[in-house]
Amino acid sequence: MIDVMVVGAAGKMGSLTCATVAAQDDLRLVAAVDPALGDGEAAAGRFGDVAAALAVVHPQVAVDFTAPAAVFATVSAALQAGVHAVVGTTGLADGQVDELSALAAGHGANLMVVPNFSLGAVLMMRFAAAAAHHLPRAEIVELHEEAKADAPSGTALRTARLMTEAGATDRCGDETRPSRGQDAGGVRIHSIRLPGVVAHQEVVFGGTGETLTIRHDSLSRESFMPGVLLAVRRIQASAGTMVGLENLLD
Repeated sequence: MIDVMVVGAAGKMGSLTCATVAAQDDLRLVAAVDPALGDGEAAAGRFGDVAAALAVVHPQVAVDFTAPAAVFATVSAALQAGVHAVVGTTGLADGQVDELSALAAGHGANLMVVPNFSLGAVLMMRFAAAAAHHLPRAEIVELHEEAKADAPSGTALRTARLMTEAGATDRCGDETRPSRGQDAGGVRIHSIRLPGVVAHQEVVFGGTGETLTIRHDSLSRESFMPGVLLAVRRIQASAGTMVGLENLLD
């Protein structure tokens, strides 16, 4: 049995994660943490912050679905207590990931940073990296709900990095028109935020006389739950720090 703490438990992803973890035979939800839940509900496993939760319960794994402004502090608190951390909140800078990685190593914990828990999205990123070997010119269009705090999304940035490592390059790197999107290491990203949208991304490649489009659509938040469960079940055996769920598919 794996004891799990969910941080950001009052949010859309956090509340769904709580319900999903609680429904598993091999997992036990021992703490739901969120300022919106308030203090004084320890008997029900509801806590206002990580420190309050860790004073009462001893989870093996923490899952973070907070906000870009809060994620570094909440994950740091979990790691300092020796709790393995699965981070679903996007917005961490590379330097912050490095700091958290060092913190995890110093306290005997593992860290997994996951830009997207959808297995289909992870495969989309892998296919895009493979295509970049042969069609190095490409751009990304990503769509999320209007309330999403970060833009570009963590998924788009992770896709761009994998593609760049595979050889993708924007030969028009001196482009300055603002409508051309953000240059992420040679791959331009266009972010759309609208109501009615969950999470969608397409990567468009251009070659001589042809184009290739790889697209993934998450139609509901339930699409992320198999990946969340995979990460929770595997993180204790995944030594050190891991970025991207694709590392668990091999």
